[in-house]
Amino acid sequence: MMYHLVLMNLFLMFSRLKEVTEASLTKPSLPESTAPGDIIIGGLFPIHEAVEDNTNLYSISPPQRSNCSSLYARGLTQSLAMIHAVEVANRSPMLSNLNITVGYRIQDTCSDVTTALWAVQDFTRSSSACDVATNSSLDAKPTMAIIGTSSSEISIAVARELNLLLIPQISYASTAIILSDKSRFPAFMRTVPSDEYQTRAMVKLLKDRKWNWVGIITTDGDYGRSAMESFVDQAAQEGICAAFKQILPDSLADKQKLNTSINQTVNTILNNPKVKVVVSFAKSSQMKDLFKGLYGKVFNRRVWVASDNWSTATKILEEVNITDIGDVLGFTFKSGNVTSFKHFLKDLQFEDEENLNSFLKEFLEDPNVGNITVAVQKLLENTNPDMVFSIQLAVTVVAKAVAELCGKRQCKNSTDIYPWQFLEQMKNITIEMEGLNYKFSTSGNINLGYDVLLWQENELNKTLSALKIAEYNIITGNFTYIHQNLSAFENVISKCSNSCQPGEFKKTAEGQHTCCYECINCSENYYSNNTDMVQCYSCEKDEWSDPRSSKCYPKTYEYFEWNSGLAIVLLTLAALGVLFLFLISAIFIYQRNSPVVKAAGGPLCHLILVSLLGSFVSVVFFVGEPCNMTCKVRQVVFGLSFTLCVSCILVKSLKILLAFQINLESKEHLTRLYKPYVIICICTGVQVIICTVWLILHSPYKDKVPNPKVILIKCNEGSNVAFGVMLAYIILLALVCFSFAYKGRKLPQKYNEAKFITFGMLIYLMACVIFIPVHVTTSGKYLPAVEMVVILISNYGILSCHFLPKCYIIIFKKEHNTRDAFLKNVYEYSCRSAENIRGLSETKPVYIISNPQLVAAENAPHVSAQKEKQTVT
Repeated sequence: MMYHLVLMNLFLMFSRLKEVTEASLTKPSLPESTAPGDIIIGGLFPIHEAVEDNTNLYSISPPQRSNCSSLYARGLTQSLAMIHAVEVANRSPMLSNLNITVGYRIQDTCSDVTTALWAVQDFTRSSSACDVATNSSLDAKPTMAIIGTSSSEISIAVARELNLLLIPQISYASTAIILSDKSRFPAFMRTVPSDEYQTRAMVKLLKDRKWNWVGIITTDGDYGRSAMESFVDQAAQEGICAAFKQILPDSLADKQKLNTSINQTVNTILNNPKVKVVVSFAKSSQMKDLFKGLYGKVFNRRVWVASDNWSTATKILEEVNITDIGDVLGFTFKSGNVTSFKHFLKDLQFEDEENLNSFLKEFLEDPNVGNITVAVQKLLENTNPDMVFSIQLAVTVVAKAVAELCGKRQCKNSTDIYPWQFLEQMKNITIEMEGLNYKFSTSGNINLGYDVLLWQENELNKTLSALKIAEYNIITGNFTYIHQNLSAFENVISKCSNSCQPGEFKKTAEGQHTCCYECINCSENYYSNNTDMVQCYSCEKDEWSDPRSSKCYPKTYEYFEWNSGLAIVLLTLAALGVLFLFLISAIFIYQRNSPVVKAAGGPLCHLILVSLLGSFVSVVFFVGEPCNMTCKVRQVVFGLSFTLCVSCILVKSLKILLAFQINLESKEHLTRLYKPYVIICICTGVQVIICTVWLILHSPYKDKVPNPKVILIKCNEGSNVAFGVMLAYIILLALVCFSFAYKGRKLPQKYNEAKFITFGMLIYLMACVIFIPVHVTTSGKYLPAVEMVVILISNYGILSCHFLPKCYIIIFKKEHNTRDAFLKNVYEYSCRSAENIRGLSETKPVYIISNPQLVAAENAPHVSAQKEKQTVT
């Protein structure tokens, strides 16, 4: 049963299809405007905006005039522009000289794909041989080219049909990107740019105004979806986000569906108060209904970016105040001079109704028109200069192709030429209009560029007009502003989040738009120097920045400067020390034969003074910006000079110990080993070896230590072990001196070297005990000052304890600086020592050697032999 039912349905369908086919060959054609000519071109224009809903799957018939509704004055004007352009072309020398005329057949698409396809079938029917035989009343001349349509969706459908016969189609307003694909639409051409350039211009405008949170409104068709997809892709590359996307139905016939969609769009706009910019690719009638829906509601000022679909349709705001809607910035195709076409409209012979085409007759019957004057005025008001210019350009291309092709062959008999020949001819045509040359690109486009329009209200008559304020160059991708009206939009902010200021960066939560974010402060040593940066950049190693910084600052170089107050004080002390050294040296040279100088060591005193001079000079190398040489010199100079100083003092303390405190049994053996200069050379030589190994293996060097805001320039000791060994060796010598001198602390008071050596070494050792922990725990530019303080304390300690008492005797106690006074002091000390010994128990002989010659061999060379040795039993 099911099988028979299917067969019956198929039979009925084929029977009905046969009836429809026969009807299409016998029924009269659709309403059209025609003119005879040697070459016939077609025209497809949206003279009506919609078709009546008359869908019946079981009753398919060709659409009749009654099916179209809502006469569209702009579409009618566009068809008249083609008629005018054909008349101008026929009068031009390029056709009149060849005695060739161009005729036309203009049909209404009713803004509907199906209606347009029926019109295309009517255009191509005359090319069929069987059709000519069946209906001889039809003009047998084929249609060689078609001008139209305005809608991209309709153009795509028409282009697929025309591809079968390669009939060239030239659109004056279809901008869908897909139509540039010549592998799919080889016969399609257009005199306007594709939407790829329009959306690119829109994105450029939004980017220049820093609007990155926008809404999108488009129609549900090939044009609308293609335009929206192109805009969203290009906007995303520039960091512009779509807050919402509203798609309106492409058909205007279903009023209920359209109103529902309009209401939904109104609510979406009102629920997104942060969206101050809305980009619309919708139809003008849809935008009219949308603005009506927004009128009277709580509504903040918005900027509407209009596509070429409605950028010049200022009449849509007749019932709405533009101040309640906002501002309209529109993109339209570049236009030329359309003055001749306006004269053509004014000169139309409406009185001769017999010669009027059916479309003009219907227009005159419209209740809103009434009379001829109003009709002409309405046609002028609905004249889009860009559309008229594009249509004129398209007709001129066809006319020139006719002239070039018919100049080579006979065109009176149209059966001798074919549409595909016109197609090949058009691809290589270059035409001149108003001083500019135009040529189709390889994708079939003539890229004119765009004009940017701003809708403004006339204060006198409250009418709206579209003022051209800028031009967009497709090649350079830049705007050229004619009027600086865009300055009024500086206070318009269309952003999901406030801009992050320099010193901050954007942090987007997962799942959110990239345009919705929070601003996070840059951390220390990071910066951002522009608004809305996605990350903070790290400062260079020699730069720094505080948190939330917009730039990095160069780190200052820090070291112990010469002009530092502490450096000046320490250098002054060092200079005074050097001055004291020279004064003491002068005094000691002058008094070199006096007992005090000889008792102080004679030539060894000058060697000590020289070593202290080197120690004072080493202080200078601790100040100022270090370099590799100063880092090597300063520690080595101090180490060697102070080692020499301590070695000399060690010899002096050893001589005192041999003279007064050594047991007689070991005295003779140690006396033979007592070689002052040999001991000095050996002690100093060990330090020379230590410093040499240090310099060779891992010597000190200049080092840069980066700190948060400064770069510390300091001397790196290279090997801390070597540095420690050098200091430890000096401390060891000082301890030996201290122990030797401590044993001789009870020598004669007036010439007692041991006591002063003890104090001098004690001062140095105490300075070292303080210096070591301070040096380990201290960092920064004042670390060299710590070492300088230790050096100065040590130097002044030795200077004060070893030389100032001698100078005091030489200058102020001259009576004590004689040989007799010296021998008397030694003799009194020996007597006191002998008396102290008598009270000891007599277990074995005790010998006290008092040998003034060892203490001061140069002081008392003539001491009598009787006083040289005293033995008490």
